[in-house]
Amino acid sequence: MIDEKYIAAVDLGSSKIALCVAKVSGDDVQIVYYKEHPSDGIRGSIVTNPMKASAPLKKAIAEAENELMIKILQVVVGLPRDGVIQQIADGKIERSNPDDYITREEVENLKSIAVEAYPLDDASNQVMYGAVAQSFSIDDQIHLVEDDTIGGLSSTLEGNFKVFIGSRKATNAIDKIFNNLGIAIAKKYFLPAVTAKAVLSEDDRQNGVALIDFGGGVTSVAIYHGGIMRHYAAIPFGGKTVTNDIRIESSISDSLAENLKLAYGACMPNKLASMSEKIIQIQYDDQPYKEIPVKYLSEVIDAREREIINAILYSIQESGMQKLLRSGIVITGGGASMVNLKNLLKDMSGYNVRIGSARRLITAPGCMGANSPAATSVIGMILSAKEDNLPECISVPVRIEETPEPVIENVIEEVIEESAPVTQMTDDEFIHGSTGTLDGFPENEKKPKKIKKKATIEKNGFKLFWSKITQTVGNVYDSVTDDNL
Repeated sequence: MIDEKYIAAVDLGSSKIALCVAKVSGDDVQIVYYKEHPSDGIRGSIVTNPMKASAPLKKAIAEAENELMIKILQVVVGLPRDGVIQQIADGKIERSNPDDYITREEVENLKSIAVEAYPLDDASNQVMYGAVAQSFSIDDQIHLVEDDTIGGLSSTLEGNFKVFIGSRKATNAIDKIFNNLGIAIAKKYFLPAVTAKAVLSEDDRQNGVALIDFGGGVTSVAIYHGGIMRHYAAIPFGGKTVTNDIRIESSISDSLAENLKLAYGACMPNKLASMSEKIIQIQYDDQPYKEIPVKYLSEVIDAREREIINAILYSIQESGMQKLLRSGIVITGGGASMVNLKNLLKDMSGYNVRIGSARRLITAPGCMGANSPAATSVIGMILSAKEDNLPECISVPVRIEETPEPVIENVIEEVIEESAPVTQMTDDEFIHGSTGTLDGFPENEKKPKKIKKKATIEKNGFKLFWSKITQTVGNVYDSVTDDNL
């Protein structure tokens, strides 16, 4: 009988904290829990205020433990993606018996020697995040990959490695958070390396691909070729930057700007079709309506996304591998779902572009969010922890019940009547959608039910007329998709 164990992973992001629990049975990985919570005290993927950051994490862990009836003893966690320095390290060992086959243990030992011997510029403030073997050399062969090196015969073994150096203060902050919560850290992972396990196929990594992770506070670029990560760069802009642009340009609150981005946000304003004619009306107390055209909102978003994409393309060119990306570009992360972002990146780069979610290496009955682009980092950590054979992470076995696939009918109606208004509104702001002519749907379409209950977004007297917003949101779901814009 195959032993079962459970692995818990945490992704500390600038916008969200994602917590995932998986059951591992041999090669089978089943996600039994996945949930996201708004984060705090984290900027650019770096924990800047451990006390603030620990509060939402404590809540997230408590909810998971209560729902699964377990106790989480240890987790795997991701390292910051920003502020990472990329350097080259070399190592060499003399083999005592050149007639013996080179083993994987010798290769790993060489990697450890190269990493440990690498002279950090400021050892008190820097720490090694990880190392990736680039090539190996033996007596009569050079530029070998790891798999071709193992099993060879040689009196010497040399290796060339990319090492990734980060802030010791940032890792100490992560340790502080989990120590205060009484939870051990089984391992810290360099996210660009593990996210690829969830998103990229072996053909992608061999043929050449740029993996772009659009996060809340940082956008990262990891380039693979020959099965190896060859280049890494981080751009200090992400989804929160886009939200801040909307807030400033529209003179609205941060929470409302985020909600508008999620409900109406899109790139390429000239390809919005009928959506470009719609106008969002906002009213605070008894003040006159503030009008925000959907096309203008898209123009604000488009300008920032183009800036981020230009930085991405510069990083690809800087790597010197721009002509080797036969598998094109794969985008992932929470920001990858922005409407028309894929098309914009394709137009600006000339590469084939696709959105990457977790590949069919996992099953997630009842955990629909685990298959979204936003979950790829935490899924990558789960897969890496399985490969590293890390120990059990919980104290009580989880009983897993098969959950049937949900039957989805009248999706637009359900989202309009229940999910969209309720899940996106907080306590004191209301949104009033208006298109000037939207007094009802065409007669051949079913008009959504009006929601009588009122709600608010934040504490400033901002009101929403639900009968209008349901009609406007209905048109958004009809119009704003990558397929028909």
